[in-house]
Amino acid sequence: MLVEEIMSKPTVKLSPSDLIEEALALLNEHTIRHIPIVDENDQVVGILSDRDVRDATPSILEPEQNYQILKHDISSIMTSPVITVHPLDFIEDIASIFYDHEIACVPVTKNNQLVGIVTEKDLLYRLIQLTGIHEQSSQIEIKVPNKVGVLPQVTKIVSDRNTNISSVYVYPYQDSYTQKIIVLRIQTMNPMPLIDELKQHGYEVIWPNIPGLSK
Repeated sequence: MLVEEIMSKPTVKLSPSDLIEEALALLNEHTIRHIPIVDENDQVVGILSDRDVRDATPSILEPEQNYQILKHDISSIMTSPVITVHPLDFIEDIASIFYDHEIACVPVTKNNQLVGIVTEKDLLYRLIQLTGIHEQSSQIEIKVPNKVGVLPQVTKIVSDRNTNISSVYVYPYQDSYTQKIIVLRIQTMNPMPLIDELKQHGYEVIWPNIPGLSK
């Protein structure tokens, strides 16, 4: 899935010379957590988070604090330079960026101009959709050898039972290079007959792990 499929067009953006109090008002008005900061050519020069503004905002518990700080330019508290992505990047790239850099938002640029924004919430929502968990379904996890042809063999067993697969993904078993876990989300509320058949074909089903289930 590409970035352009999950990004939203930024309805709010500010310039470095706008005031902190303006950013605070917009964050509250639109219930957002990030505002891209752009120059006169709509090129991203910074990003402002609600945390940046909160840290700069005087506490209501200390009325004697200098409220003039809200009159400072955004440039004094924004983060710069900014990590950006392209609309044709993959969403996996964004997940990696969020993790590696411990951030929760990236502006999307094309020809060096702001065209969108992707937040951690956008990404998580799409990942939930990709897993198929939002549909009525059951999850089965199967430990298999890491070799060519295993996945189509497993999915054929599911298909032969006329059962639809909502999603499928594969990940290493305990960081092993020789074994994988195939996770299937299937459109049935009773996966037991399929589990039995998978076991009859020699596959090790590790979830659901129900006491008394036939081995």
